[in-house]
Amino acid sequence: MSAGVLLFFVFVLAIFLGFELISKVPSQLHTPLMSGTNAISGITIVGALLAAGTTDNETIRIVLSTLAMVFATINVVGGYLVTDRMLGMFSTKKDGESR
Repeated sequence: MSAGVLLFFVFVLAIFLGFELISKVPSQLHTPLMSGTNAISGITIVGALLAAGTTDNETIRIVLSTLAMVFATINVVGGYLVTDRMLGMFSTKKDGESR
């Protein structure tokens, strides 16, 4: 079995496992789960930076690592914004404060 087929199998397996895992999570735990996935996306950004910084000039590696950085950054920033907004819904407002 080639490495590409094995990587594709792992990718498809991760999709199914992720879908099953997320669908079983109660709604009260979605915000803490999102915070955890933001940390994992931060690790993805570091890995993409390491992959992009290699010395060989493989165009496909540079393109894929750049895409990984872009998508992981979007996920981290969006996740933190949503988490902040949801946590802001539970905080008490002081007089003169708008949120």
